[in-house]
Amino acid sequence: MIQVRTLVLAALSLCLSSPLSLTAQQAEQVRIDAHAETTPFPHFWEQTFGSGRAILSLRQSYRDDLHTVKNVTDFKSVRFHGIFLDEVGLYDPDATTQNPGLPPEKVQGAGIYNFSYIDQIYDGLLANGIRPFVELSFMPRKMAADPNQTQSFFYKPVVSPPKDYALWDAMMTAFAQHLIDRYGIDEVATWNFEVWNEPNLDFWGGRPNMPTYYELYDHTALALKKVSQRIRVGGPSTAQAGYVAEFLQHCKDHNIPVDFASTHVYANDTAKDVFHTDEQIQRDVMVYRAVKKVHDEIVASPYPKMPLIFSEYNASYSNEPDVTDTTYMGPWLANNIRQCDGLTESMSYWTFSDVFEEQGVVRTPFYGGFGLLAADSIPKPSLNAFAMLHRLGDRRIKLDNDDALATKSSDGAVEVALWNYAPPFGIGAAYTPPSANKGPDKTFEVIFSGVPSKATVEVLRVDDDHGNSVKAFDAMGRPRGSLTQDQIKTLKAAGAMAPAEKLRLSDGHLQITVPPHGLALLVVK
Repeated sequence: MIQVRTLVLAALSLCLSSPLSLTAQQAEQVRIDAHAETTPFPHFWEQTFGSGRAILSLRQSYRDDLHTVKNVTDFKSVRFHGIFLDEVGLYDPDATTQNPGLPPEKVQGAGIYNFSYIDQIYDGLLANGIRPFVELSFMPRKMAADPNQTQSFFYKPVVSPPKDYALWDAMMTAFAQHLIDRYGIDEVATWNFEVWNEPNLDFWGGRPNMPTYYELYDHTALALKKVSQRIRVGGPSTAQAGYVAEFLQHCKDHNIPVDFASTHVYANDTAKDVFHTDEQIQRDVMVYRAVKKVHDEIVASPYPKMPLIFSEYNASYSNEPDVTDTTYMGPWLANNIRQCDGLTESMSYWTFSDVFEEQGVVRTPFYGGFGLLAADSIPKPSLNAFAMLHRLGDRRIKLDNDDALATKSSDGAVEVALWNYAPPFGIGAAYTPPSANKGPDKTFEVIFSGVPSKATVEVLRVDDDHGNSVKAFDAMGRPRGSLTQDQIKTLKAAGAMAPAEKLRLSDGHLQITVPPHGLALLVVK
């Protein structure tokens, strides 16, 4: 018997009806042939996740959330800023003791580099089956040409170029050699080493920014490759899908090694910033269009087969509680997966957890944070969206629908995603509760061939009433500040994945009505 898993992305609530309740003219037909030809469908959207800066990975709350998301997605690597921040303690040529009441003394036997916290950070990831996606940032204060040149984040990273590139080169060499000594070249050769973060914005203080970034990249790539040619290094790690073509041409012209191209985009980036046009590009297509743009630039570059990694993306780069906290994320995410399939090696969702302090210490769990889990490890609807999409197969079945996605697994199972995309209820930092008028429902008639005509259907869902901790938070009056233990318990229960329902196909058909903003998984056996 062929097993069919049907993944359906629904909206704020999911209504299942019998095939007789609506006419065929009212329903959008989605036809899935279990025996159709397929194309490879690697899970590019769940290979890497971003997170708060490096030092946060030593917190138990961070590691708890890491374990949760690993269980949901089986993701392979995590990327964060700040492995060279002074708080991590790698570089200090003047290491001294700081005992109260006594003058500072030179630490006996201390070298320039201290790998103690770096080892704890990477050991903790690897113990959870997660590899580092190594973003090489930011500048140690004592190495900076201008230690007062900082970015505006809460932790004020130094973004200055080095005062002497010989110091930076030596640190890159020591860093790479230490990692190989500790973990072995066979392990380290599987990691990606990305040079810096968004040098076309205020994260890089060199001027002019991109030419001076190329100088940083050149020094870094050559220093790493001097330690081992097997180290994978890439860039330019730009914001707004920028400068990839120019970066690759620079590497070609100067014979600089590059193993992958990386860049970032957010769905609320503007067309002016990404495409240099005056278009109004909506959130449901911005990420796809940016990915397609860079993909095509690479095809036309001196390295047409260069792997492309979008090492940051999300529906918003700002804290928008109606976007990243809500059920909106289910259809948005599924639609991006449908569109971006085949255009990129991986896309790193920013971030897996709201153990995160770029805008300061978190004050309330639902403020539009980037993570799949809010503060206190409260699951958001987006966590359940990733859990459902993880169950898609590794072969894709071609469909003519723009709001559907069908896959097949190695065991013969077939999975189908359907969604009813609608814009967020509100934008910006102010939360807008869902209104009674949530937009039109969408009804699908899913017609299977090559599957049992009366198979059992197992239904999982995330919508207004299932797997949605935000609704429970609204019912509490959206309290500010720290929550009580009872409130946290209530929110965790509300955000948990709802138990599966049991239905049955009718002559190979399933009719489902999908309101805006929802997520459901149907497993058909």
